[in-house]
Amino acid sequence: MRVGILTGGGDCPGLNAVIRAVVKVGTRRFGNEHVGVRHGWRGLLEQEATALTLREVSGILDRGGTILKSSRTNPFRDPAAAEAAIAGFAALGRDALVVIGGEDTLGAANRLHAEHGVPVVGVPKTIDNDLSGTDVTFGFDTAVHIATDAIDRLHTTAESHDRVMVVEVMGRHAGWIALHSGLAGGADYILIPERTPDLADMLDSVRRRHARGVDYSIVVVSEGVDLGDAGVEGDLDEFGHARLARQGVGDRLGVLIREATGYDTRVTVLGHVQRGGSPTARDRILATRFGTRAAEMVAEGRFGRMAALHGDTITDVPLADAVGTLKTVPPAYYALAEPFFG
Repeated sequence: MRVGILTGGGDCPGLNAVIRAVVKVGTRRFGNEHVGVRHGWRGLLEQEATALTLREVSGILDRGGTILKSSRTNPFRDPAAAEAAIAGFAALGRDALVVIGGEDTLGAANRLHAEHGVPVVGVPKTIDNDLSGTDVTFGFDTAVHIATDAIDRLHTTAESHDRVMVVEVMGRHAGWIALHSGLAGGADYILIPERTPDLADMLDSVRRRHARGVDYSIVVVSEGVDLGDAGVEGDLDEFGHARLARQGVGDRLGVLIREATGYDTRVTVLGHVQRGGSPTARDRILATRFGTRAAEMVAEGRFGRMAALHGDTITDVPLADAVGTLKTVPPAYYALAEPFFG
């Protein structure tokens, strides 16, 4: 079969491991021919593709980013773009398209299959771990590892200078990174988008630590937490998401803590460093398993579906189920962290 591979949305550690697995398994087990669509959906609209042979995927397992590059292009932003995407797939002469992405990228893939019959197979990618249908997405473990390492390092300088350290991590709609890194790093308070922030409780928690002689604190906050102020810019991206403010929630929270308590407060915004660099061993293996399953799904004709992890088993689920709702942090899971606050 002739198979196209596309990576869309934000880059993520493990993307190259998926590409490598699809090409190696597809070539060696099924005799497939592969091309990579460059720059995500934009490459499909503009018919920009490159050959992917065993040579091109050699030595990329440990590389971050994506050798195919990416973009946040929405092929359904208007009727003309949708028609160009369909025409682009036809022009490539492919029998199947493996789409590696998050909610938006896979949502577009689902529409191409459901509405236009394009034979697509999805692979779940997001450091936010917010895709339904799979227990874990690749890239999440690496992001948590990076954030936890940063929190560990901030503990020592916070203690040395009697400071409150605010650590802003990624997570627009879901607080998985904040919760996991905060728990692993021993944060003294964690704020996530799924819960309306109780700022009074957070301030009391910091004050209680100082009252018992612990003159430093670590507060971890997801970038998408709503503090009830004008924190979001007015413009939208191609998928209709409001762009986050240039002065993020971490900076605004730092000012609030400093003004309310008088404690020396500093802010660290981890930003895109969480998406960069080499994937952890766990993410390399998970991405390889996902890519292997994607190659098998192509051979089996299981289109309109996404590779998924259930327990320790790699399976596949309908794309429609995977992108229908976001997987957010349940209240009981957040409650696990609360006894460790303050």
